[in-house]
Amino acid sequence: MAKDKTQYTCNECGGTSPKWLGKCPHCNAWNTLIESVAESPSAPAKNRFASLAKTAEVTTLADIDATDVQRTPTGHDELDRVLGGGIVEGGVVLIGGDPGIGKSTLLLQALDALQRSGQKTLYVTGEESGAQVALRSRRLGLDGSQVSVLAEIQLEKILATLAHTQPAIAVIDSIQTVYSEQLTSAPGSVAQVRECAAHLTRAAKASGTAIVLVGHVTKEGALAGPRVLEHMVDTVLYFEGDTHSSFRLIRAIKNRFGAVNEIGVFAMTERGLKGVSNPSAIFLSQHSEPVPGSCVMVTLEGTRPMLVEIQALVDSGGPSPRRLSVGLDRDRLAMLLAVLHRHAGVACMDQDVFVNAVGGVRISEPAADLAVMLAITSSLRGKALPKGFIAFGEVGLAGEVRPAPRGQERLKEAAKLGFSVAVVPKANAPKKNDKAFEGLTIHAVERIEEAMSLVRQLAD
Repeated sequence: MAKDKTQYTCNECGGTSPKWLGKCPHCNAWNTLIESVAESPSAPAKNRFASLAKTAEVTTLADIDATDVQRTPTGHDELDRVLGGGIVEGGVVLIGGDPGIGKSTLLLQALDALQRSGQKTLYVTGEESGAQVALRSRRLGLDGSQVSVLAEIQLEKILATLAHTQPAIAVIDSIQTVYSEQLTSAPGSVAQVRECAAHLTRAAKASGTAIVLVGHVTKEGALAGPRVLEHMVDTVLYFEGDTHSSFRLIRAIKNRFGAVNEIGVFAMTERGLKGVSNPSAIFLSQHSEPVPGSCVMVTLEGTRPMLVEIQALVDSGGPSPRRLSVGLDRDRLAMLLAVLHRHAGVACMDQDVFVNAVGGVRISEPAADLAVMLAITSSLRGKALPKGFIAFGEVGLAGEVRPAPRGQERLKEAAKLGFSVAVVPKANAPKKNDKAFEGLTIHAVERIEEAMSLVRQLAD
């Protein structure tokens, strides 16, 4: 009996190599080649190009009738926000997250809401039995749910069921458990995940059924499987959150039918996940009076402005002071401390500096610079910032305070939530007599020295 030929497949790009290499020759990623059994060709090579297809008709952009895609709301406003308004006919969504974060719970709730609104739904489970899914639905209070359940992991049977039942939306939980008989590799391998996702995507486009694929994540937090999996689908969602906290975040990384970097906020309850309409309340501490080292900023998550509290603690350090940040870039913290010393005369060279974004949120935009520097200065001086105080703006290496995008929307959100004092870049200062900012005193600054001097006057 002939020995099966082996090949090495990259789990980042899906490229193959006949022998193991330290670096993938296709995407240059290190230590990503995994041994697998080479698939036999479906047809002889000499017949592969025996017949050439006819040329297809070419159409100009001006002649194409482009209309807005219709969306079907899922019944969860926060999920609809991330999706861009709802489920799109024929769209393919990939959602990933840590085990136990709530992916299956949220999708089961969404399917039940869609089914109750008259949509035909199908839940394909490859990790649980039908009885386990039914038990979860009862724990979530979904009594009398008419969601169809299929416990199957073979791709051909799943495709046949989709063609026969023709649901409006189907959930595949999860793509790593599905396998095709056409391939000899094990479920979850790069080849199986790539081919099964490709067949399901083609089925969704041909039939108009919206398909949601649940994906596993690696220990680094990235979606497991080949990178091409994220390129195949229309929307990629990441489920984030600490399992010890009741709050969950859904972030859109890719969306062909809506804005990327949108965020949806959920709270885990005994009856499943429920949307949080005012997420700013999560990320703000409930101090009755201001405390030193605390400054509130307005960050943008997609199109949504959110108020987040930045906390800083400056303490006497040893010969090697520590710089630690949670939810913020550590390298940027070191840069801000250097700018603070050079241009504002605030030295923290012999101090330990700890900075935290309250609520477990991650802030990647530079608009948090000004709030971080003010929180550090407040902790170092031991004096709290004024009550109802917010600040945002990017700080450059020359000490200038640069504008943040969509500053007017940030200020409107702060005014709506009752904040009274704001320090913002001069370019973000609104026009006078704007009723949207009533009750909010806005101070526009151009340099970090000016901001520090102004805050000292307000605090004293």
